[in-house]
Amino acid sequence: MQSFRVNGYDMAYLEVGEGPPLVCVHGTLGDFRTWYSVLGPLSKSHRVISVSLRHFFPEHWDAVGDDYKMAQHVADTIAFIEQVKPGPVDLMGHSRGGHIAFRVAQARPDLLRKLVLAEPGGDLDASLPVPEGTPAHPPLAARTARSVEMIRAGDLEGALRNFYEGIEGDGSWRRVPAAAKQQLRDNALTFLGQINEQRRPYTLRDAQAIRTPTLLIGGGATSGSLSVMWRVLAAHIAGAETAVIANAGHWMFEQAPLEFGEVVNRFLAK
Repeated sequence: MQSFRVNGYDMAYLEVGEGPPLVCVHGTLGDFRTWYSVLGPLSKSHRVISVSLRHFFPEHWDAVGDDYKMAQHVADTIAFIEQVKPGPVDLMGHSRGGHIAFRVAQARPDLLRKLVLAEPGGDLDASLPVPEGTPAHPPLAARTARSVEMIRAGDLEGALRNFYEGIEGDGSWRRVPAAAKQQLRDNALTFLGQINEQRRPYTLRDAQAIRTPTLLIGGGATSGSLSVMWRVLAAHIAGAETAVIANAGHWMFEQAPLEFGEVVNRFLAK
């Protein structure tokens, strides 16, 4: 584990492999351990740099303060990438980390060579309508709010199960490996910050502003809004490529690491 001093904060990261830098950004309840399953495949041709965002493990945050904001995490990621040499870097984000990576590409395309978004999280505004006939999906923000209530009531395990099963389906929590569950537990209090993180919805103008060569990846078994959002964004990001990891859900890189690594490596090698 190493760290860069970023905007007054020690931002921890793991670095594996040699070659051009690939910076990886985790999602909700994640940290630099999120990418463990694909460090092997990805580090064969890249120097993989897996970061932990502000207030995530190895920090044990007490949820005090008002700097858990989407804008803060985007600014931190930009400042982090500015310290990675040589540049520009490849950037990959998953879920909430995909949203962060999208905003970095929007704000500082000069820092990036290529962009990989694995089921980026967030909401679409009215300028990015979903295809006609798409089933209505309850926003994940409602699940987060419910998990926050449960944490405040002392039910940490219930909060994590509620969030995870809202994405992967009823009964999926019991199938999560012990190490992955521990990672989620280690970051559970970040839920309390996320409830007021001030995340803006994606707009058509936002999507059209992305000029970095982009790959969007989805899990073939993912359901709900996360299965729709990346496809809508891909339709409006110029030249975007897409890939589906068959028989995998939202945490596709854990469920099918070899297939995920192959898709990412193929795109980055072009």
